[in-house]
Amino acid sequence: MKSILIKDTTKEERIALIKSWVPEDESMEDCEIDLWEMYDDYIRGKREIAEINAAFQTDYYTE
Repeated sequence: MKSILIKDTTKEERIALIKSWVPEDESMEDCEIDLWEMYDDYIRGKREIAEINAAFQTDYYTE
């Protein structure tokens, strides 16, 4: 498996990786997560995926 670290990828490769995570169908239509926005820093070479994932936090609640 090829490394996905910023230092080992081009911007085009990072875009292709995120694109591969976006479902082709509309199954995430109601989802509030925008993968392009979430991983924008990775695409631009500012933060690694692991850093973004570690910072991501969801709030759970019960009715």
